[in-house]
Amino acid sequence: MKNKNVTQFIGFMFLRLCIVLVIGALCIILYDIFSKGLPAISWEFLTESPKKGMTEGGIWPAIVGTFFVTVITALLSIPLGMGCAIYLNEYAKDGKLTRLIRMSIRNLSGVPSIVYGLFGVVLFVQMMHLDTCILSSGLTLGLMTLPWTITASEEALKSVPQSYRDGSLALGATKWQSIQTNVLPYAVPGMLTGTILGLARAAGETAPILFTGAAFFLPFLPKNWSDQFMALPYHLYIMSTQHHAIAEVRPLAYGTALVLIVLVFLMNLAAIIARYKLRKIRLE
Repeated sequence: MKNKNVTQFIGFMFLRLCIVLVIGALCIILYDIFSKGLPAISWEFLTESPKKGMTEGGIWPAIVGTFFVTVITALLSIPLGMGCAIYLNEYAKDGKLTRLIRMSIRNLSGVPSIVYGLFGVVLFVQMMHLDTCILSSGLTLGLMTLPWTITASEEALKSVPQSYRDGSLALGATKWQSIQTNVLPYAVPGMLTGTILGLARAAGETAPILFTGAAFFLPFLPKNWSDQFMALPYHLYIMSTQHHAIAEVRPLAYGTALVLIVLVFLMNLAAIIARYKLRKIRLE
């Protein structure tokens, strides 16, 4: 009995140590970014275009470009991913082909983003002749986010008890009516949360947009979906590694990193709030 208690104590202490190390590392990183990025944040920095080789001015075109690309990513990944998850979980028979499709989707979730970037160049830029633009980048990020959306949505659907479906079917409802009324209301909060988390990850990616539409420097806003654009992650990459005066623009790079972190945090917060409200509506 004493040996079990000692083992349990050591196990809990190890878990607590892991939590402290992770939170400590996160706090150090956030403190470094906030302490060096906050002085660069101003109304001018958030609302103006870059000036004098990006050594002055702001990041407004990068914010707008990131927003547009994220919108296209959502338009592709959300309906297609959720629809695919509904089919796989509710309609597809559990056979070798279905298991192969699921395994392929799981594997695609782990493919490096640079591979999606190269695939986007071949498919959208060269084969479909969309050129390097917002649309090509958004579609590439949509493909990258799709496996995450499908996986998260399917897991949310699996969490709904089978009895909810059986009871609806026993009362004479069709398959789709059962899914629409007895499954989706309980699964949508989890599906939406996973989807928004995937979009937050896509908003911070550099490699897929590096080849498909992101520009080094554009002092103006894109006018349509066929224009090149600036984006926060690529702008941060240039300011941190490729700029001719890295030491001079380092405060602006920290400010850009802070804006990107806040943007991703807001998207995650939106997922939490949406999930809470949908659960509250469901309980009512």
